Amino acid sequence: MPDRTAAICFGIVLYEGVEPIDLGGTVGVLSMAKRLLPNLQDAVIAREAGSVRMAGGLAVEVPYGFEDAPPCDVYVVCGGPGWPQAAADAAMLRFLQDRAPDRLASVCTGAMILAEAGCLNGRAATTRRASAGAETAAPLEVLRSGGVDARTAVVVDDGVVTGGGVSLAIDATLYLIGRFYGFAARDEVATLIEYDRALRANEDALGVHRLK
Repeated sequence: MPDRTAAICFGIVLYEGVEPIDLGGTVGVLSMAKRLLPNLQDAVIAREAGSVRMAGGLAVEVPYGFEDAPPCDVYVVCGGPGWPQAAADAAMLRFLQDRAPDRLASVCTGAMILAEAGCLNGRAATTRRASAGAETAAPLEVLRSGGVDARTAVVVDDGVVTGGGVSLAIDATLYLIGRFYGFAARDEVATLIEYDRALRANEDALGVHRLK
């Protein structure tokens, strides 16, 4: 039986140009989950501590940089239109490469950064299915063209956990909560945030691929 009193820390990795919904779908879900899981913690991390400007212009104050980030049980890379710049950042890639694969996760186009770091080599993964704005191809197709076993899914767990696009950040965060605390606890959190019906509908429509 999973221990609901276990101390688990989620690291949420941001960068300039992250989509705000990805922060809400990770940190926001964890904030509510703490009402049921008393020792759940999170640490928001960026290249350097300080202000990070998100897509749409909202700025957030990030408490940790790569150099002083606390040890976390999982590091979740967020997505957003700034992902190509983040994927070209040597410090970002080094930070991810230094983490064990089973402690890595992403939501939306955060998977593109994991792929650039080589963390998805030989693995299946998912990301956003549709192109947006100036994109000439959907991120899922770009991931596939780079040699990743890219799948249409809510979540793919192939050691590294990747979540689908945009609002599916909520589903991926709930999945990770279930991974640590058990899926009964995950379901309670989903009910608490009024997402239980959406969670079931998304899983029925797109599926969850557990390969490890």
